[in-house]
Amino acid sequence: MSRKETNSDTMVLDINEEELKALSDAPTFWQVLKKEFKMDKLATFCLVLLIIIFAVIFIGSAVLDQDQVMRINLRNKYLPPGDEFILGTDIGGRSIAGQLFIGGRNSLLIGFAVTIFTSVIGIVVGLIVGYYGGKVDNIIMRICDFIQVLPATMLIITFVVVIPSYTMWHFILIMTAFYWVGMTRLVRSKALTESRRDYINASKIMGTSDLKIMFGGIFPNISSIIIVDLILSFAGNIGIETGLSFLGFGLPPSTPSLGTLVSYARTPGAMSDKLWLWLPASLLILVMMLCINYVGQAVRRASDAKQRLG
Repeated sequence: MSRKETNSDTMVLDINEEELKALSDAPTFWQVLKKEFKMDKLATFCLVLLIIIFAVIFIGSAVLDQDQVMRINLRNKYLPPGDEFILGTDIGGRSIAGQLFIGGRNSLLIGFAVTIFTSVIGIVVGLIVGYYGGKVDNIIMRICDFIQVLPATMLIITFVVVIPSYTMWHFILIMTAFYWVGMTRLVRSKALTESRRDYINASKIMGTSDLKIMFGGIFPNISSIIIVDLILSFAGNIGIETGLSFLGFGLPPSTPSLGTLVSYARTPGAMSDKLWLWLPASLLILVMMLCINYVGQAVRRASDAKQRLG
C-alpha cells in the first residue's frame, strides 16, 4: 500500500471519529429545553408561577370539604369579601374562595385526564397507521375525517343532557371520544416520515419486532413534537371545559368549576356591584392560559432548531 493511500485512510478515520464525537456530544432534547428556559426569562417565570398555582390549588382543595363548601346558607347571601369570607359568597351563601380552590382542581383534573387519554389513544393509533399504512391507514383516517366533521360541541352538550346523573368522569370520557383525532393525525404524519428512514429499514432487516420499532425507534424520535402538542392541548382542554361549564353543559351543578364561577357574571348587577363573584376565577383562567402558552412556546422552540434562542 502506498503512503498516499495510507494518508487518505487516516484522514477518513479522523473524519469519522470527529463525526462520531460530534454526534455523541449532541445535546438531548431536555438539555436543549433547559437551555431554552434559561434564555427565556418570561417562560421560566411562567413555569414557576404555574407550579405555584397548581400546588396551591391542589393543596387547598385537599384541605377543604366539598360538601361543606357547597352547602347553602341563605343568611350569608352575597356577602362581600371580608374576614369571614376572603372572596365573599354567592347567591346561596357559599364561599367563593372554597369554590375557586375546588373548581380549579376539577378543571385542572379534567384538563389533565382528557389530555392523557386523548394522547394515549392518539399515539397508539397514530403509530400503527403511520407505520403500516395501506388499508389500515385508509380506514382509520376515514374514521378520523368523520369525527372531525361532526359538531363536537353540540354533541357533547347532547350527551350531557341525555345521560342521567352524569359525573365528572362521564364528562371526561365524552370529551375524549371527540378530541383524540388531533393527536392521531399529528403522530401519524410524523410516523409516516420516520418509517421511511434507513434506520427503520435496517431494524426490519435485522428482524426487530414491529412493536419495538414503533415504540422503541419511531416514538422517541417524535417525542419532542408530542410534548409540545401535549402542553397546548392541555390548555385547550381546560378552555373547552370552562366554556361548556359557563354555558351550563359542563360539570354537574353540584360540582364546582372555574366555568361555573365565571358564569356568575350573568347574575344581575354582578358586572358592576358584585365583582367578587366572577373576577377571581376569570383572572385565574387568564393567568393559567397565558403561562401555559408561554411555556408551550419555549418547548416548541426547543423542538425546532431554527426557532431556538440559544
